[in-house]
Amino acid sequence: MYYVNREQIERRLALLPEVTEVLKASGSTVEQSLLERYAEERALHLAVEIVTDVGSYLIDGFIMRDASSYEDIIDIIFDEKVITSELHLTFTELVRLRKPLVQDYFAWDRHELHQLTKRLPDALNTFAGSVLLYLDREGITEGRR
Repeated sequence: MYYVNREQIERRLALLPEVTEVLKASGSTVEQSLLERYAEERALHLAVEIVTDVGSYLIDGFIMRDASSYEDIIDIIFDEKVITSELHLTFTELVRLRKPLVQDYFAWDRHELHQLTKRLPDALNTFAGSVLLYLDREGITEGRR
């Protein structure tokens, strides 16, 4: 029997509409204010954390192989057919931003829109649907199978 905490997964996925709204707003103008640049940066950071948190819940709950890095979390949920190859490529690129966003923030280029900002809203929406579909397919309705 597996224990998958669907409630915690859904709580994290519920934040994605706000994150995608910020990313869409950031990508809609060439000229960004300082506040908009910081909002974009935070939205990218939250996207990294949500995707890896959800991936970790799936890995732990379904007793998949242990992840050794953030990129490995993405590889595992791809190998387990939670996400498509397109999402795998996008999210691998996304998780590589974690170190620059969290540790090397002083060197982050805030003058230009990050290239992922325009692609992420659709990818994050697809991710949420893919995760919920995977949980349904595996019979996880309230946290147990």
